[in-house]
Amino acid sequence: MRQRIVRLALVGGVLLLALLLLLATCGGGGGGGEDDEPEKPARRSAGPATQLNVPPEYTTGRGWEVVGAGPDYAVSHTTGRLAYLVEAPGRRYRLRTLDTETGRAGWSGEAWRPPDPLRFPKLLTVAKDDRQFFVTWSFGKTGGGLTPAQTFVSLDVYDVVDGERRRVEVPWTGAPTVTATGPGVLISDGRANSAVVDPVSGEVSEIPTSAVTYPKGCTACKQLTEVRGQTAEGLLLSGVREFWVRGGWFSRKTAPKGADPATGVPTAVAPGLILAKWRPAKGAKRAATHQMWTVHDAATGKPVVSVECHTPAIEPGSYPRAVVSPSGGYLVAGNLAFDLKARKAFCFEEADGSAQLTLASVTDGGSAYGATTARDADEALEGDGGGPVTVSFTTWDVEALAPNTRLPEVESSGVGVFRWTDRKDRLHLLGYPRVG
Repeated sequence: MRQRIVRLALVGGVLLLALLLLLATCGGGGGGGEDDEPEKPARRSAGPATQLNVPPEYTTGRGWEVVGAGPDYAVSHTTGRLAYLVEAPGRRYRLRTLDTETGRAGWSGEAWRPPDPLRFPKLLTVAKDDRQFFVTWSFGKTGGGLTPAQTFVSLDVYDVVDGERRRVEVPWTGAPTVTATGPGVLISDGRANSAVVDPVSGEVSEIPTSAVTYPKGCTACKQLTEVRGQTAEGLLLSGVREFWVRGGWFSRKTAPKGADPATGVPTAVAPGLILAKWRPAKGAKRAATHQMWTVHDAATGKPVVSVECHTPAIEPGSYPRAVVSPSGGYLVAGNLAFDLKARKAFCFEEADGSAQLTLASVTDGGSAYGATTARDADEALEGDGGGPVTVSFTTWDVEALAPNTRLPEVESSGVGVFRWTDRKDRLHLLGYPRVG
């Protein structure tokens, strides 16, 4: 009899342990009707099931994993929250969040159908008035039959803290470009037509080409005029040469020392910062062989730090995007690295001027990650760009990593976020903590 009681107690203990483990892996979060799929929180506790080869600064023994996420994700560094999209029944999509430090599920939005349900909506982050928002956007048509079809950009704006959602629809013709480098969401047509959506109020401000004003005496500003981004002071525009903020500063008056002031071209825009290339002043020693690359303060246009690189034999069709560390102390773009606090910069190039590497991510600790022979940051992060490397902003040394090392795309709350696609074409988001 005593043996039977012991066996029953053991069985009961196993069942209780299994129940506790099941409850421990269930996440919270609201949203959705009864027909929506249940929450699928990130895998955590003993560590992600997927064990990638990562830089030695990270451990795969702990962390979290999301399977089946959409192609985009966004991170709020002030809250440590990551947002990602998943498919829901009926060709709908749902925004989910998790805590990057613990992997615990956060709030979850209701499922909704975009104007083009066959494509995953895009996802970005915007900040205004000390508030942050996750924004999903998509482009498509409405109407048909007896109702004339209309194309529009559909945006769902979520408060990062509690998931409160606001939908904004903006009529638009042609494929849009949607960015969030300033206090609003900017929609542009790749030229000078644009609209700005206020994430707090949902108000839409349309700025047609006819409303664009040009700096006095800048003939190059009127050629190939393009809206490049938004700053705290207004829209950033450029011409074939030179750039300016609508109603604000003009690049000719904020050119870096040693540059020809009439040659500035913005190549990348990030929140609060602009990366621009300049020709050295006429008569300068390296004017015929080099370009000057400068990070500018987006609010004032003033230069922060500059570095020179060889002028490429053929100008690229597109320039590398600027990637900024979470706290804003470092910026990388292609083979350029900028320490914004120390006001130092480095161009990683060979003696003949060819790029030595492509940098794709950077952390607050002053570590940048990239790859040799990669054509762009995406190729470096996908592991298809030659040998992976890490760069120290303390020594500016380049250290080779193991050939099959996956690189962190971003780091938040001391956790590196990695991306991997399995054989079933499912995207995995993985969070591996930094050690030490």
